[in-house]
Amino acid sequence: MLTQYPRLKHRLSLLQIAVPSRSNIETYRTLQHDVAALVGEVNARHSEVDWCPIRYVTKGFCQSTLAGFYRASAVGLVTPLQDGMNLVAKEYIAAQDPADPGVLVLSRFAGAARELDAALQVDPHDIEGIARQIATALMMSLNERCARWQNMMDVLLRHSIHAWFSDFMHALKTTRPGVIAPAVNIALVPAEERAAVMHR
Repeated sequence: MLTQYPRLKHRLSLLQIAVPSRSNIETYRTLQHDVAALVGEVNARHSEVDWCPIRYVTKGFCQSTLAGFYRASAVGLVTPLQDGMNLVAKEYIAAQDPADPGVLVLSRFAGAARELDAALQVDPHDIEGIARQIATALMMSLNERCARWQNMMDVLLRHSIHAWFSDFMHALKTTRPGVIAPAVNIALVPAEERAAVMHR
């Protein structure tokens, strides 16, 4: 992004909080090393004496501190390759200042993307596309930012955990008997019948 939009230098910094996870597994240690090396490479190429493009922090923070980071940031970048829901995207929206909200840039492969369709959606494999959307978010007018935020906040308020639970319970109560296949304990099924059970 800084190569494509050099005018954005000094105007933004990426705060990446990477809480160490499963450090006893070699693959994870290798990934952590690779990410740190990439951060160093980007910072070496673009940093100035008074500015650094990436702040890479490898420790955890409490939820209230994270909410403060979300509220202070102009862009929330949430780009999982695959995710069932992704609550960080929703937390980012909920933490915003309604008078001056940030913009959510969200992977279309996150489950939350189906609800938060006012986010700037991206393919996490498309690095240039992500760069364009971050730049778009940074240059977006206040009116558009407010309209997008209000749209997503309305979704969050309509689809609360209480509404989800109520809908789930209603679906369970109204499901016809026999529609859901009974659970099968595969360990108790004779070997010759396993393939048939698994493909039922």
